Amino acid sequence: MVSYIPYKKAPLKYTGQIRLFDKQAFVGMRKACNLAAHCLDELTNIVKPGITTTEIDRFVFSFGADHGALPADLNYRGYMHSCCTSINHVVCHGIPDARILRDGDIINIDVTYILDGWHADTSRMYPVGKIKRAAARLMEVTHKCLMSGIAAVRPGVRTGAIGAAIQHSAEEERCSVVRDFCGHGVGQIFHDAPNILHYGSPDDGVQLYEGMIFTIEPMINLGKPGVKILNDGWTAVTRDRSLSAQYEHTLGVTATGCEIFTLSPKDLFFLHSVPR
Repeated sequence: MVSYIPYKKAPLKYTGQIRLFDKQAFVGMRKACNLAAHCLDELTNIVKPGITTTEIDRFVFSFGADHGALPADLNYRGYMHSCCTSINHVVCHGIPDARILRDGDIINIDVTYILDGWHADTSRMYPVGKIKRAAARLMEVTHKCLMSGIAAVRPGVRTGAIGAAIQHSAEEERCSVVRDFCGHGVGQIFHDAPNILHYGSPDDGVQLYEGMIFTIEPMINLGKPGVKILNDGWTAVTRDRSLSAQYEHTLGVTATGCEIFTLSPKDLFFLHSVPR
């Protein structure tokens, strides 16, 4: 049986209960999420052929430190980096290293900052130099999937409505939805209830109420949906080596719909510098 609880009465650990946040909490989330979105905006000037993902990781750490925030990824379950950098057929949780980005790559950068106790979780795709049309199309489809899911959010519907909208948007473009990972509740802890599946039926899942805060972060593949985890225990890749893309927003349910906390201050969330 699912239970909902005012966030101030819930312990700062995962309990399976769904926290309902108030206006004060929304203010805290807006501030933290604006910082994370600002970081991703600044990365548009850095992500170019020749840069390493380690350099990206260092920038994320330094940018957060300069603004009084810490990366939630750093030391999370033994993860030793400040962000995730997932290139081409890497679905998610790509580990920054000495690899040099090359012309034609696509990369997802996933950043979560902790600011004043609030977790801001967001990711977006970056084209590296001139990319192929198939990669550009995948980015377009994946962004469309995210926005379709967000459009389904309002009090009274179930989380399955989000997944159904995303799945429909992907499959009508002959792409597939990764089923191994999902969105999640977020706020004063990194990963919380409920899970937000990116596929399913409108009748699935738990009911949405005003005050819920969670991420929607669909991972969409050009090929089949299967993934595997590499020996490092983190990196997830497509089994068929097809390209994968992901976009992620953190949002809060309002009385009439939702508020997206991680909107790009410079309107760079979906980069249009791809070939048409």
